[in-house]
Amino acid sequence: MYDVKGNLHDVQSSLPDGVELVAISKYHPNEYIMSAYEEGQRAFGESHEQELRQKAASLPNDIKWHFIGHLQTNKVKYIAPYIDTIESVDSLKLLREINKQAEKNNRIIDVLLELHIAEESTKYGLTLDACRELISQGEWRTMKHVRIVGLMMMASFTDDMQQVAGEFQKASCFFDEMKAQYFASDNNFRIRSWGMSNDYPVAIRHGSNMVRIGTKIFGPRVY
Repeated sequence: MYDVKGNLHDVQSSLPDGVELVAISKYHPNEYIMSAYEEGQRAFGESHEQELRQKAASLPNDIKWHFIGHLQTNKVKYIAPYIDTIESVDSLKLLREINKQAEKNNRIIDVLLELHIAEESTKYGLTLDACRELISQGEWRTMKHVRIVGLMMMASFTDDMQQVAGEFQKASCFFDEMKAQYFASDNNFRIRSWGMSNDYPVAIRHGSNMVRIGTKIFGPRVY
């Protein structure tokens, strides 16, 4: 078995106070997740509804599951009963559906709005202008079963850390803009989720307080 416990400790010890860790467990077996769970890790990230459903049914129910992948509206109903945070909200349509399904389950689901800042067409997310429009038009204020708690983004997949740092900084400045204009009195709006195994130290230097780390903990994915 991969040395999950040792790797987890290495990652945890590298994080400053106030930075939360989401262990990205997609494509990794339950025993790897349990190994991290036994060391106190509770937040895990998955990106496929079917895989997540199987894991949630067979693993401890105090795990906080984060959905990090592109989420189709027709899949929301399957994860709404137990998901803790949906980090990849990229449209008003999806936000409405999450609210609808959360209400059916008598829950409030935390969400992050996903930004598309990286210069890669394969990435999902809202452009900064689209995110401004979604927030400014205000429909989200009427949704009683979703709670917008912050922003998420993925940097470009590149070795150019200067470019990556610039993208993280852009996200950080945008967070400050949204916080000041719309969420100044809302303590729930606080999460800046950016940074993965290959770039999280740079992300933390540019405002991140939630990192999503998989490979560095669990090793290469088991497909």
